[in-house]
Amino acid sequence: MVLRARLALCAAAVLVLAGCTTSDSPGSSAPDGRANIVFVLVDDMDSGLVQFMPHLQQMQRDGVTFSDFTVTDSLCCPSRSSILTGKFPHNTGVFTNEPPDGGFGVFHERDERDTIGTELQQAGYRTGFLGKYLNGYQPRAPLGGDRPFVPPGWNEWAVAGNGYANYDYNLNVNGRVEHHGRRPEDYLTDVIAKRGNAFIRANAAEGTPFFLEVAPFVPHSPSTPAPRHKNAFPDLTAPRGPAFNEADRSDKPAWLRDLPPLSPEQIESADQKYRKRARSLLAVDDMLAEFQRTLAETGQAQRTHLVFASDNGFHLGEHALEAGKQTAFDTDVRVPLIANGPGVPSGVVVDRSVQNIDLRPTFAELAGLPPRPDLDGMSFAGLLRGGSPAADRDVALVEHHAPRNGPGDPDQQRNQEGIPPTYTSIRTPEGTYVEYATGEHEYYDNRTDPD
Repeated sequence: MVLRARLALCAAAVLVLAGCTTSDSPGSSAPDGRANIVFVLVDDMDSGLVQFMPHLQQMQRDGVTFSDFTVTDSLCCPSRSSILTGKFPHNTGVFTNEPPDGGFGVFHERDERDTIGTELQQAGYRTGFLGKYLNGYQPRAPLGGDRPFVPPGWNEWAVAGNGYANYDYNLNVNGRVEHHGRRPEDYLTDVIAKRGNAFIRANAAEGTPFFLEVAPFVPHSPSTPAPRHKNAFPDLTAPRGPAFNEADRSDKPAWLRDLPPLSPEQIESADQKYRKRARSLLAVDDMLAEFQRTLAETGQAQRTHLVFASDNGFHLGEHALEAGKQTAFDTDVRVPLIANGPGVPSGVVVDRSVQNIDLRPTFAELAGLPPRPDLDGMSFAGLLRGGSPAADRDVALVEHHAPRNGPGDPDQQRNQEGIPPTYTSIRTPEGTYVEYATGEHEYYDNRTDPD
């Protein structure tokens, strides 16, 4: 049985790597006949945190939720590179957050001149990017120019480097650096929310179709909440699901099998982290509400797709792992994807496999652009509108390189033993298969063992 499952999953992988086609139906109309798109991408959000965001839950009731949305690599820089390019890590060359196999430097040299930003800008869209870009991007660095570098493809650029604390950061605003301190009004999530609303209003007034990506740094650690939310959820604890502090890991690979169980102190730490993560997302929920209000006030609500997602998930006690990501488990690779907009039905849950490589071709189709056969992703615009997918692919590929996690890496984990070795994973509705560089293998039946 396991051998047959392994062969089936490996066969499915061939379909993933072979590439896909997209449909050619046009997007819904914006001022000049093309759809606007506002894409909010948070950092390190597992799907369980949706329950603490009331406006995001309203978006679910008003739109479509993709229950099997997965990332190509559960780590910030490779996932964001896949989102921007529509390509797997093995085609972007970005597997980690640092050189030589990851980070902004690799993306800058290989992929930065062909992204969803450059594609839509060339098609006449006004494009904006606010918040977090890629690990290693420095707001002050000129990179050979005469002012701080702004990547190609973006008309409006307001991006921080080390903005994880949400205070005391530098923001590159269209090639000019602004420093923000520790005043309440410097809180980064609110700063980019304000700029996002201004971008929507300006382009609505001009009648120009627009694409805006807004990328808050939360709930990534230190998961700083806005001052107004610092006391929310006082009694919240990390979920105690069947996988939490899993006692018997004898069926797991060596990197996980021999870890000690979590101590009471580690469990208390997990609870504290979980509360902060939930609190930090309340400002993002406010942002979503403000964007929808602005879109309505400017007459753009029926012309704009509002899409919410995370770059990767997060584990917090599952399988006796301390806080982190990078595994092939659902906590780390299956993340929220929720969308509203013209032609999008209300209260629909789509269980078809969709990956982050599919976002770029979907946004392009919504903008009325023809499909790109050189991308790995496929458009799910048909599913977004309550129809059928452009092509039938119900399999996902996850790639991971064991990172070095240097001292400057914000994703450095305290317990390095909790980071899996290099692996490749294939996921279908039936099962998840993992091959490690160590020669070990894992297979899970997703139907009988969803945890």
